Amino acid sequence: MVNLIPSGDSVMSILQSTGAYRKGHFVYPNGKHASHYFQMPLAFRYYDNARILSVGLSRVFRMEKAISSRLPKVSIVSPGAAGIMVAFGVREALNAEQIYWTERETGKRQFRQYIGPGDIHPAILVDDIIRSGRAMRETIALAKNLGAEIIGIGAIVKFADAPTEIEGVPVKSLLTFDVNYYDNEEDWRQSKNASDAEAQDVL
Repeated sequence: MVNLIPSGDSVMSILQSTGAYRKGHFVYPNGKHASHYFQMPLAFRYYDNARILSVGLSRVFRMEKAISSRLPKVSIVSPGAAGIMVAFGVREALNAEQIYWTERETGKRQFRQYIGPGDIHPAILVDDIIRSGRAMRETIALAKNLGAEIIGIGAIVKFADAPTEIEGVPVKSLLTFDVNYYDNEEDWRQSKNASDAEAQDVL
């Protein structure tokens, strides 16, 4: 029997081979320094990889009776442009009826499509990566304001310090990754992670 849910090692192998997982010195939007960075669209350039990852995440959702019993009258929602590829893949695998995504304009998150109260089916929120969970929380608030029920949350990769649940809904992922953050470049340079990253850069 083919395993339709790839292991964490298999997911990491895809991300490494496509350059979607990188080592070096990176400064995240919150100002923290780290030796690792994910650029997930690089993995989704390849159809086979996109299908493996999206189908894998869809199977994690399908295993939940509370979700599978609602199909196909379900909405797949992405918090932003980076997760749209995941959303379309999961929608296809689950045969869900709807897909939506949000974007930030003038600092405020909003749905890209024109929708009104009651338009969104019970929603599964998906993204390529969950770092802090902020985008998910904002999107959940938007969806709930329109009367949508949130029945699933997930991503291909979830940082270990990201929330394991949001408003009572468990956060699913194919890979959980532990990123060590540092407050400044000096602290980062003194860490073993920095030495490993710099050694890889030389290679």
